Amino acid sequence: MDFWPEFIANSWGREFVAGGFGGTAGIIAGYPLDTLRIRQQQYSSNKGSAFSILRHAVAREGPCALYRGMAAPLASVTFQNAIAFQTYAVLSRACDPNVAKDDPPSYKAVAIGGIGTGAIQSIVLSPVELIKIRLQLQPQPKPQSNTNQPTIHKGPLDVARNILRKEGWRRGIYRGLTITVLRDAPAHGVYFWTYEYVREQLHPGVRKNGQETFQTMLLAGGLAGVASWICCYPLDVIKTRIQAQSEFSTVKYSGIVDCFRTSVKKEGYSVLWRGLGTAVARAFVVNGAVFTAYETALRFILNNNNNHEAIQTETAL
Repeated sequence: MDFWPEFIANSWGREFVAGGFGGTAGIIAGYPLDTLRIRQQQYSSNKGSAFSILRHAVAREGPCALYRGMAAPLASVTFQNAIAFQTYAVLSRACDPNVAKDDPPSYKAVAIGGIGTGAIQSIVLSPVELIKIRLQLQPQPKPQSNTNQPTIHKGPLDVARNILRKEGWRRGIYRGLTITVLRDAPAHGVYFWTYEYVREQLHPGVRKNGQETFQTMLLAGGLAGVASWICCYPLDVIKTRIQAQSEFSTVKYSGIVDCFRTSVKKEGYSVLWRGLGTAVARAFVVNGAVFTAYETALRFILNNNNNHEAIQTETAL
């Protein structure tokens, strides 16, 4: 009976719950654009506009194709975001040991804490994104075709079992871990630094009192997402192509450098920025939703805890 009050009474419990709300809001808000981004990055034939690719996908596969693979990130988002926000909170303060308890860490500590958070989170995120990408790029079966067709997976668990059985752990489930770390470590440093800097510029003193408006949360979160994607986007293209490889892939990459060289040689340097517009639009929507939902949930929990403590105090008197 006392588990829930005790759980949200400590900072880890509050971060866990609020991170879950934030992550869920972000995935639901931006998943169709994420599917579109992945398709733009992977297929060299996708030279049309984002809208034409979107229209083609919906016409051939239906609107549900835009949400294919969403169950994988939804199932892990609470744990993943709890790791991210809690790790960031611990590391940013650990990197600024002289800061007072009630004062925010320095911007340098924020950036370093974000870099560490991105690297640690990649251990969980890499397998989830690999499964998501495989489902997002899964082709539709051709009716009445006698040719050897790729396996059509029913969901994330089916994909995970198939990858483990045919590709193993290191070359399968954790394919692309290195490039994920290289992408997420600096991206998270930029992400958290931009968020803290923008919110403080919009509302001076807000990093200490935490009383910003919803507009500030949306704008700061959105700009943080855009900045982090721009700084790491070429690495994200390489990551998508490496993780999209399967037994049916026509192009095989031996590693990060080979993927970079092969992609640039065949499609030019512009391939490294393909889909950036879609990614930026998605980043603003998703990260605005993430931070707004996260901060709102955190405020609600804190207010609820304060009201609960006040009632207990009155009862005791």
